[in-house]
Amino acid sequence: MGTAYDAGVNFFDNAEVYAGGESERIMGAALKALKWRRDSYLVSSKVFWGGEKPTQKGLSRKHVFDACHAALARLNVDYLDLYFCHRPDPETPVEETVRAMDDLVRQGKVLYWGTSEWSAKQIAEACEIADRRNLAFPTMEQPQYNLYERHKVEVEFAPLYEKPGLGTTIWSPLASGLLTGKYENGIPDGSRLSLKGYEWLRARLETEEGRKRLDQSVRFARLAREHDFKASQLAIAWCLKNPRVSTVILGASRLEQLKENLGALDAYRRLDAELVRRVEEIFAK
Repeated sequence: MGTAYDAGVNFFDNAEVYAGGESERIMGAALKALKWRRDSYLVSSKVFWGGEKPTQKGLSRKHVFDACHAALARLNVDYLDLYFCHRPDPETPVEETVRAMDDLVRQGKVLYWGTSEWSAKQIAEACEIADRRNLAFPTMEQPQYNLYERHKVEVEFAPLYEKPGLGTTIWSPLASGLLTGKYENGIPDGSRLSLKGYEWLRARLETEEGRKRLDQSVRFARLAREHDFKASQLAIAWCLKNPRVSTVILGASRLEQLKENLGALDAYRRLDAELVRRVEEIFAK
């Protein structure tokens, strides 16, 4: 986190469901040890999966409040900069969730609230309720976005960018590692596809569509090398080039991996129209 912060990263994303809250506890301990000024960084949490009991999940008023207070305690902060509804909740009226988020904003416990993996229609409904009731609007969405997954960010959400002014904190810019170039010669030991619990992802790549994606990833990695980039750097830079992307969320398990991904900033500056065209050729549908 210190290396990321020193490189200019100021947004740290989290959620109650990550390692059952342990991720937030670890991040909170790091924030306490690093002693950064609170006005120099942003931290988020997401609410939906807090436990197995009926009152520990979903987007009911009770769970939204309980999860917020639990996240504040784990993260060692007085307020959350961003608070996301991690998934839509068909069992809770949208107005109940919007009102709960508005109350947290008014109480100063949350600065901005938003959604993750909601549809444009669901976000528009929340915005309509907020407008009609004079409540705080959802201002950001956290969708998956990469060279394979583009429709939501580029097409479905298009009407929401101007009004109400939706921002996006996109996740999986490397498509679960597929855009890192590590699978050029099969599945290496220690990669995500080799891990227990990811058999479903490995099986997906054994389909016709999966094999096509693997071929595209190999060609993409070769193109990146032509320009002295790592494939991961070019993939992240491509996401950054989209003006509708507010920020790209990186996940790193090693310091070297983080430093490599931060090299995407140089790739971003060098990503010209011709290189974008060649990338688009590889992933054309």
